[in-house]
Formats: sequence, C-alpha cells, structure tokens
Amino acid sequence: MKYKTRFFLFFFVMVLFNLAANFAHPVTPTVIQDLNLHDYMFGLALAAMMLTNFLLSPFWGKINEYISSRMSLLICCMGYGVAQIWFAYATTELQIVLARMFAGLFTGGIFVSFLTYIVNTAAPEDQGKYLTINATIKSVASAFGYMIGGFLGEFSVKLAFLAQAALLIAVAVGFYLICLPDGKTSLKQVPKKQLMKEANPFQAFADSRKFMSVAFAMLFAVNILINFGNTAFDQAFNYYLKDVLGLTSSYNGIIKAAVGLVSFVANTTLCIWIITKTKIRRSMAVIIAVCTVSALGTALVPNIGIFIALGVIVYAGYSVSVPVLQSMITVQSRPEQKNLVMGFFNATQSLGSIAGSLTAGFIYSVHAKLPFFCTFVIYGFGMLAAIGYMRYRGGKNAAE
Repeated sequence: MKYKTRFFLFFFVMVLFNLAANFAHPVTPTVIQDLNLHDYMFGLALAAMMLTNFLLSPFWGKINEYISSRMSLLICCMGYGVAQIWFAYATTELQIVLARMFAGLFTGGIFVSFLTYIVNTAAPEDQGKYLTINATIKSVASAFGYMIGGFLGEFSVKLAFLAQAALLIAVAVGFYLICLPDGKTSLKQVPKKQLMKEANPFQAFADSRKFMSVAFAMLFAVNILINFGNTAFDQAFNYYLKDVLGLTSSYNGIIKAAVGLVSFVANTTLCIWIITKTKIRRSMAVIIAVCTVSALGTALVPNIGIFIALGVIVYAGYSVSVPVLQSMITVQSRPEQKNLVMGFFNATQSLGSIAGSLTAGFIYSVHAKLPFFCTFVIYGFGMLAAIGYMRYRGGKNAAE
C-alpha cells in the first residue's frame, strides 16, 4: 500500500473513532438525571476516566516502542468499547465511576498512539501537517459524534452506548489492518524487570526529566491550563443545556455540530496560516486571550443566543490552540525522545481535564454559572503562561 494511501485510510478510521468516542457524551446528562444522581456526577465521571488516562499515557507512549502503535490501537479501542458497554448498564454512582476509570485505562493509549504513529512513520516534512490533521479530526469529528449521539439518544440512551461500543471495536480491527508496525524493539527482548519498570506510571513521569527544560515546562503548563479551562467549560456547557435550558440531547448534538463546522474552517485556514506564516508563540497567546474574553462573556450575558455563540468561539479557539501547541512541542523535541514527549503531552492534557471536570462538577452544584467564571480565570492564567513562554523564547533567541 502506498504511503499516502495508508495515511488517508489511517485518518479515515480516525474519523470513525472520534465520531464513536463522542456518542455517549450528549446523553450522559440524561443518564445522570434519569438515575437521580447528584449533579456533580457529570464532572466526577469524566474525572475518573481522565485520572487513569493521565496515569497510563506515558506508559503507552513508552510501550509503543516495543509492541508498536497499531497493536496499542487494537488493544485500546477494543478495551474502550467494552468499557462503554459497562457504562451503558451502570445504575449507581460507584458503577459509573468504575466504568469510567476502566475506559481511561485505554483512552490514553489511543490518543498517544495516534501521535506516536504519526511521528514514527510520517516523513519529516509531513509531520507538522499530519499532526494538524490529527487535531482537526479530533475537534471536528468529535463535534459530529456529539450530534449523532444526540439523535441516537432521542430513540434510546442505551442505543447511543451500544452503537458506540460496536463502532469502537470495528475501528480497532481497522487500525490494526491499516497501520504499519512501528515498534523499535521486540517485546520478547525486553527483560521482565525492565518491563515492570516501564509499567510503573510514576516511573514514566519521572523519566520526563530526560527531556524537560524551562521551555518545555512552560509549554506543558499552557497545555494543562487550556485543557483545564476547556474541560470545565465543556462539561458545564453540556449539562447547563439540559439542566437549566431544558434542551434535549439532539439540541446538544446540533450545537456541537455547529462547533465542528466552525472548528473545521478555523483549523483548515486560520490554524495552518498561524503555523506557517506567523510568529507562532505570539499567535498562541492571542488565541488563548480570545478564549479568555469569550469565556467571561458566557458567564455574564443573559441572552441564550449570545451565550451559545460565545461558547462556539471558546470551543473553536481551543480547537485551533491544540495543533498550534502540538507543533511548538514537536519542533522542540529530539527525534529519539518524541514518543516520550508525546506521551507526556497527552498526560498533561489529561491532568488539566481531571482538574477541569472535577472543579466544574462541584462548583456547578453551588451555582450553574460558576464553571464559566472558572473557565475565564483558568484561561487567563493560560494566557499569562503563553506570554511568559513568548518572552522567554524571544529573550533566549535574542541572546543567541
């Protein structure tokens, strides 16, 4: 199979995965309310998944060197599908938390494997472009997955979960058949003691010292903060539509589809222009500033139409920031460290998402608008971190 054909099919299956991965999100608020669970469960459930995602992401980044990204995708997509069947039939808060934690064991491996497969098998001149395509697919297909899940939820909540599980298992096989093996060492050649060490998630985080620098620390701080802000906003926004505005899952899906269209246009025009034509450090700070101001607007405006429009801007700004930040981190990574760096990148995304989902869930119980104020504050800190990185790199380049 030709190089470009293989990557076209890889991205096509990635679209199917990102569609499926989001079928359950628009119906989750309905599940929580139908089961008479606490409001904070919308945040706690996601945080439970992101916790295990966070702990296992560096491990998957390292284990891919031995079993290859395609084997990880086969294992993780199938495991995720099984986890969603568990979630579909959970009836208590504990069962939901455990099902979400089980899903998190595998979701980290999926997103890390997307990144490691691209950096390991794409030609150097294509890596930036393909990483942008990866981030664009995640934003756009996820939004349309919301829409499909929302309409499935109008017929049956369980239908959304079961359709999700079936498609996840199908794409697991698809990835395995399409992807080339990219492992660098046979697992059989790795001593058991070393393998046990690699399986320790805390050791994997400790190994980040091999590449960590002041510039990396600033970039990962930006990554944590924008994911904190985006997750807090996203979780509260979805639940707010159902709880306060009384909209059904299909409306939630339609709004997310609109977000997907805006994100697609932004990523295929603005994002590429930023990466290729601008001072990317400065552009990153501007993008986060736009998200910050828009988040404040959602917290203050009473008009529903303006509230939704500003929400779309927050989502679109985040979708553009991800490939821009990935590009900044990839350029700074040494070739032999890219798997580890990409694993750590995904882990810091999860860390921000854990904080964001937990915070949004619990403060929503105090007041429904508080998560939107929280998003404004956190994005504000992210903007300051981006400005700090811009000045640090600018000063360093001037000194050189």
